[in-house]
Amino acid sequence: MAEAAAPVKGTRPEGAVSESEASKKIREMFTLIAPRYDLLNHLLSFDLDRLWRKRAARRLRPTLQHHNALVLDLCCGTGDFALALARVGPARIVGADFSHSMLVRARAKSAKSQRVPSHSGLTAPPTISLFEADALRLPFASSSFDLVTTAFGFRNLANYEAGLQEIQRVLKPGGTVAILEFTEPPDTLFGRLYRWYFCEVLSRIGGLISGHPTAYSYLPKSVARFFRPSELASLMTALGYHSVDYRTWTFGAVALHTAIRNPV
Repeated sequence: MAEAAAPVKGTRPEGAVSESEASKKIREMFTLIAPRYDLLNHLLSFDLDRLWRKRAARRLRPTLQHHNALVLDLCCGTGDFALALARVGPARIVGADFSHSMLVRARAKSAKSQRVPSHSGLTAPPTISLFEADALRLPFASSSFDLVTTAFGFRNLANYEAGLQEIQRVLKPGGTVAILEFTEPPDTLFGRLYRWYFCEVLSRIGGLISGHPTAYSYLPKSVARFFRPSELASLMTALGYHSVDYRTWTFGAVALHTAIRNPV
């Protein structure tokens, strides 16, 4: 397989030639697909997206089980990862996304999660605080969070380096960042089947059900242009993160990156 081209500075939806245009197009796209977003996530991933979020949340258990820990789920969308984090421990979860339509659905899910009958024996996860905010210009003070997470949203930032720097700013010294994101699997039989499904099947079904084919043709293109895991790890190291690590799941289709802000 030929070496991948050097990744772009940030996502560039079709027609966007600047960071501001890219950001605007991404916000508009997620606003349009919000009504069918969850359905298509679960359907098109064969429900593996739930498994990936749960697995990532379990790996962050040491922080999530601290009662005083404050966690930011960035690009939280409809709140699936924020809720998965909340189920692991008593840490306070804050979600942020720049799509109002996505946050409306996240707020409804968070409220529904509290409706656990008293006789069930189950403990409702803590309420999730939600903010409408741009990941590149967060409305939070520096050194605020013990953990910053993002699941399948970092790839959509208009400037990846600026996103990592903003995450670093809001993390407490010694705090952890965790980025769960799609990546291209190696050029094996699975990799070739994956690319065929991703480009030919997923984009068509997604476009048909959502009514917005451009959004689901954007998905495989954005993954193909995104960092390979080692490239993202190298950028994180170059920006001053420590203990940078990543692991890939499902034959290399997704990767979980973790790192720590310099404790000094």
